Amino acid sequence: MPELPEMEAWRRRLDGPVSAFPVVKAGPAHIATLKTFDPPLATLEGRKLRGAERRGKRLFFPTEDGELVLVVHLMTSGRLKFLRAGEKAPKVPAFALEFEGGSKLVLTENARRKRAGVWLLTPEAAEEEVAHLGPEALGIGEAALADILRRESHRLHPLLRDQRAIAGIGRAWSNEILHDAKLSPYALSTDLDDAEIARLAASIDSELARGLALREEGASDERTYRIHDKLGQPCDVDGTPIARVDFEEHTIYYCPTCQTGGRILKDRRLSRLLR
Repeated sequence: MPELPEMEAWRRRLDGPVSAFPVVKAGPAHIATLKTFDPPLATLEGRKLRGAERRGKRLFFPTEDGELVLVVHLMTSGRLKFLRAGEKAPKVPAFALEFEGGSKLVLTENARRKRAGVWLLTPEAAEEEVAHLGPEALGIGEAALADILRRESHRLHPLLRDQRAIAGIGRAWSNEILHDAKLSPYALSTDLDDAEIARLAASIDSELARGLALREEGASDERTYRIHDKLGQPCDVDGTPIARVDFEEHTIYYCPTCQTGGRILKDRRLSRLLR
């Protein structure tokens, strides 16, 4: 799933191109992708976009006149691409905008179940759409993070992925951050001491910044991730084979030596939780 580094890299890449020319055609849009019908997509035609903005994992494309905002959430499988005039476009995109001169913004989703979403909203409705999100993960700072961690007791991996608590981190970067911070994914947020909180705050910033820099270079997952999706490969810190915990909706990757004192974590389907 695209997370803050991927979405911010896309935002920076798209900001200039989408604001260069007016929209001449809005759509087509897959029935499962377009989440709103009023105002209709055609309302965008003839308007210029102000650029690309981001909040958490969502991209905002406000119109230059300030009347409308196109909101895009890629979910797990959605991908965005800006095509120059004449570049080959997918035959059946999930969503597309065509600009004067022939360039296009195209959303594709290579999945049987279409989960990516596009909304055309007023600025007020767009703000309501993200009102539930917590503070941005990148630059959150030690004090704000401490307040979130100590509010209620939660295991670290799901807490980092909770967009209501912290916006922008998902499964992959939770794995990367916790590995860098040398913290168990099952550790309880309220059990962390001041030094561990400081370490986690530093890792959030350093890992997201590292990911953003690599994604801006066009780096692959293999090059970007140090631990995510690397089961059995040696940890780059101590050489221990990377372990995994499987859940129905997500997977946790971790280093037993770096993060759990040598203990192997079990998921609820197999055994009781260890931390």
